[in-house]
Amino acid sequence: MISFKGAHFPKSVILYAVYFYVRFAVSYRDLEEIMNECGVDVDHATLNRWVEKYSVAVAGEARCQKASTGRSWRMDETYIKVKGQWTYLYRAIDKYGNTLDFMLSERRDEAAATAFFAKVIASNGWPDKVFIDKSGSNAVGLFNMNCLLVMHNWCWLIEILQVKYLNNIIEQDHRFIKKITRPMQTFKSFNSAASTLAGIEVAHMIRKGQFDRPGLSGFEQFAELAG
Repeated sequence: MISFKGAHFPKSVILYAVYFYVRFAVSYRDLEEIMNECGVDVDHATLNRWVEKYSVAVAGEARCQKASTGRSWRMDETYIKVKGQWTYLYRAIDKYGNTLDFMLSERRDEAAATAFFAKVIASNGWPDKVFIDKSGSNAVGLFNMNCLLVMHNWCWLIEILQVKYLNNIIEQDHRFIKKITRPMQTFKSFNSAASTLAGIEVAHMIRKGQFDRPGLSGFEQFAELAG
């Protein structure tokens, strides 16, 4: 359960503001005006703090509570601008389009790819196969995962498939993330970007029905994840 101790606003108000920001394409100035129209006098700087603090916490709960995913994965990265520089949002989904995990990185190299695959496997288990693009670093990252399997005497390895047209599903999935981040223009810090993107990914997972909560609205599901 996420703690809201010390907050000067009700939990429901905070979560509504955070969910609205990560689900819809609005700026903090827009959200400030929306909240004021709802009778909540809160400035954009406070809204920014809420999003950065609570998005990460909700994302942690989402990783634990999402429905089980398939073992045929699609992995790719997209570009996110931070402080005027491009960074890399690593993302993976299963063949049904369900989000597996995500990670923002300042670099696109073997170390980043290896760290991402280790993170995805830790939260989803081992895949049977992974479809990637022609990126050499991603292929090496998966090779490193297979080396771990060999070291632990496993009798099978992850099948690595570099087939571009079969990876179109994740390239399409990036579009939701890019649509929400577009009004944000550029993030002012890496931590701010990583926190906000975590919330956006959770909103996208809710939209895709990954939490098996029929009958609940998107906000109600987001609030339930917060406990």
